[in-house]
Amino acid sequence: MNQTSLHQLLSKNKVSNDLEQCNLRLATNLTLIQKLFFSLYPEEQNREHFQKLLALLPKLFAERSTELKKQDLERLKSGNWYQSQNIVGMQLYVEHFNKDLNGLKKKIPYFKELGINFLHLMPITTRPKGENDGGYAVNDYLEVDKKYGSKDDLLGLTKAFRENGIYLMLDFVVNHTSNEFSWAKKAIKGDKKYQNYYYTFEDYTIPEEFEKTLPEVFPETAPGNFTYIPEMKRWVMTVFNNYQWDLNYTNPEVFLEMLINLVKLADLGVDVVRFDALAFLWKKIGTISQNLPEAHNLIALFRMCLQVVAPGTILLAEAIVAPTDIIKYFGEGEKRGNECEIAYNASLMALLWNSIATKKTQLLYKSLTSVPQKPKDCTWINYIRCHDDIGLGYENQLIQELGLNPEMHRKFLLDYYCQRLDWSPATGMLFMYNPKTGDGRITGSAASLLGLEKAIASTNEKLIEESVAKIIMLHGIALAFGGIPLIYAGDEIGTLNDYSFLNDTTKKGDNRWVNRPMQDWKTISKLDDRALSQSKIFGTLQKLIKLRKENPVFADLNNVGLYHTGNDHILSFERTCKNERLLVICNFDESPQVIDSGWIKKIGYFSKGEPMDLISNTKVELNSGLLEIGPYKMLWLLKA
Repeated sequence: MNQTSLHQLLSKNKVSNDLEQCNLRLATNLTLIQKLFFSLYPEEQNREHFQKLLALLPKLFAERSTELKKQDLERLKSGNWYQSQNIVGMQLYVEHFNKDLNGLKKKIPYFKELGINFLHLMPITTRPKGENDGGYAVNDYLEVDKKYGSKDDLLGLTKAFRENGIYLMLDFVVNHTSNEFSWAKKAIKGDKKYQNYYYTFEDYTIPEEFEKTLPEVFPETAPGNFTYIPEMKRWVMTVFNNYQWDLNYTNPEVFLEMLINLVKLADLGVDVVRFDALAFLWKKIGTISQNLPEAHNLIALFRMCLQVVAPGTILLAEAIVAPTDIIKYFGEGEKRGNECEIAYNASLMALLWNSIATKKTQLLYKSLTSVPQKPKDCTWINYIRCHDDIGLGYENQLIQELGLNPEMHRKFLLDYYCQRLDWSPATGMLFMYNPKTGDGRITGSAASLLGLEKAIASTNEKLIEESVAKIIMLHGIALAFGGIPLIYAGDEIGTLNDYSFLNDTTKKGDNRWVNRPMQDWKTISKLDDRALSQSKIFGTLQKLIKLRKENPVFADLNNVGLYHTGNDHILSFERTCKNERLLVICNFDESPQVIDSGWIKKIGYFSKGEPMDLISNTKVELNSGLLEIGPYKMLWLLKA
């Protein structure tokens, strides 16, 4: 179908010309939609389903509010807002931050004080009362859980966000529902239609074939990938937890139903939709059922359809996979740039934690330079911590090239962060250790993993100072690297591990809750006391955010260049924009490090005088041709 056909579809709804053109520009045409659809659902058997899709698009477009349609048009005219240096984000649990949606609205001044204008709220929709994977076991995609308020409260919040220039990201749990979801309930009662909305089987023959190659996501608490449901007398695929049923996207009806849920979520005033667990969307016997080509086609199909209806809403890929796989979620080949506009830079996050433990940056350089450049209209979310664990998905080959054993290196990292080495300052916890493979992940707050908890407990002032410097440096890298920086709520004040989850029967089996603390408003009320470590962290991050917003060089224009300094303790990269150039230099060692200034001079940073360090607002001098960087110090050098 071409642009003319789309024009005819939308004209039936008497859409005003400017908004109709808005949709036409972004959708371009339905040729790609048609190609993607029939790549997943063979044309011979699915022409009727494709016609349903064509009828659905203009209907959904007509239901979108006039205010949001105008916003769509403004965003199309203004360009890629999500690549601006002015965007700085925060991730939070509403109930942990300030009770509910209305309580969150009252904290808008706090966000503005810090410089936050992009918020990712953890799931707020209805979920099972007991274990629910932090809300990622959804009972409904659109109904707000009563503990957060109502849908009207959410609409009031999104309106207040728009008035204050704050963008909102919410989750779309696209891979699975809870076992209490309406479709699952109907399936349990024997409804064949809804049994086919999931991967369900009469006996264990097919599940057994799947299990031959499927890895285990939660080997400790949810081993295996299938659960037997006695009431249904069938096995159901449950890759994550036994109460999370995987959706069967080989059924086109599932795609159509989920597209409706996606658009209606966008219609609530959501600016970015976080596609949760999208790497798992397509299942195939004989594979690990992750990162399959069909999953990429499905994501691209969702995006092309969303652009027809709500082109101002964009998608984020929650793909915590190998670095070379993450980049693919922006789209490849003819889909390049046509999957998700944003992806988590999980590789950078994990590599930074590796550099903290080893005090070296070689693996970081090797990994980042081995990944192809992303499409120019896409961006990263750069973060240090989030609600989840830290995986160690480094490429084995790159570890081996450093002369290290991959298995032993990962063991060292687990030991370093999970309190298995007496000399390590970190106080993290081991998550989902699999004794069969030796694989494991790490949980803990940024501050505790970086030594602040241990330093405070031992009243070690030197260690406190080092820990604060590490916290600031890692966040400074996230703020300076290309993409949207995302601060995890509490990290801006150095919040420590929260062990209260051990007293909650619904949480004690999942130690990720150790880094899901309540926001410490008592400490925040004391931030005027500059002697506090928390005040230093908050004040410095506030300053760095302000500097980022004032300098267009931080806008994401694929303008990041890595530099080797000759010192393996140092990370250095450059940002460029028109005539402006800025060099970031960071020391990952506890001792001062020097670098030969010859390469800095060669790229022009001392050619017209001494460069200015934006952070300290002082000029940087050379000492005998060497540049010294203090322990865990970071420089933002603006070319003179």
